[in-house]
Amino acid sequence: MPTTVLGFDIGGAHIKVAHTDGTAMQRPFALWKQPRRLTAELTALHRMAPLHDLIAVTMTGELCDCYGTKRDGVHAILRAVQRMAGDTPVRVWTSRGRFVSLSEAKQEWLAVAAANWLATACWAGRLVPHGAALLADTGSTTTDLTPLWNGQPIPRGHTDPERLRTGELVYTGVRRTPVCALLSEAVAAEVFATTLDVYLLLERLPENPDDRNTADGRPATRALAHARLSRMLGGDPELIRTEETIDLARRAADVQKQRIRTAAQRVVAQLPEPPQFLITAGSGEFLAATLAEEQWGARKLQRLSLAERLGPAISQAACAYAIAILASETMVA
Repeated sequence: MPTTVLGFDIGGAHIKVAHTDGTAMQRPFALWKQPRRLTAELTALHRMAPLHDLIAVTMTGELCDCYGTKRDGVHAILRAVQRMAGDTPVRVWTSRGRFVSLSEAKQEWLAVAAANWLATACWAGRLVPHGAALLADTGSTTTDLTPLWNGQPIPRGHTDPERLRTGELVYTGVRRTPVCALLSEAVAAEVFATTLDVYLLLERLPENPDDRNTADGRPATRALAHARLSRMLGGDPELIRTEETIDLARRAADVQKQRIRTAAQRVVAQLPEPPQFLITAGSGEFLAATLAEEQWGARKLQRLSLAERLGPAISQAACAYAIAILASETMVA
């Protein structure tokens, strides 16, 4: 019988879970604020998931500053996974493109750290088995840009520092990026507002009164997004008109688009030929999709959206779904 797998992508702000049957979800969890609750969060998600034979794990949460080093972070997350899994076998994905046991993962901690992007690339690359393509996965915090050739990832970097230098990792996303990190001297150097407010006001993200993962801890509504953005201009919602904060939001979004485009130009330059396809994934697919509007070589990119093909839940949890599929195939092989 085929092996059923539950994949976990454990980040610093969200935990994403996906099953080989297509079930997928993501859950906000501020790991850096409450690292001791990680086991409980993982266990709650584990209990909600469909039955499975194996657990596959990848992570980015080891970078959280609640850990002294990345090594400490990887080991702490692996301990939480081990407690959550109980008797269920666990395999951990690495930046070497293979799964290892929990004990091996503790020894190969650097290869375990922030390897989720490679799993998505190995899996999503199958959509374009021939020629050049670019995978753009934009989430709440970062954008991963991975070059693909004949369906295989060909990155220049594998660790976070290497990928930041090559442009394959861009620290900008659609929820958690501070507006002051985008507009610098044009606004207050305070975390009064984030890109969640930008895209709430531009109506690219839906309002959610129950969501308080905002800069001021108040609900994620458009009215309060205006209030938060008004403070970036040194005012408040009474002193600053909505037209002004909408203009601010547009400028911040334009800077994000340009940063991602500049990084993408560096990434695709290493491909043997200009890319023909753009694969988009993540909760910020709409931002990654703007790359398809640009001219690359003699053509525009043909976009392949994971949200359109597999649904928004899988697209948002693409790394978790990718390792679930890859692990199930590994076990069968």
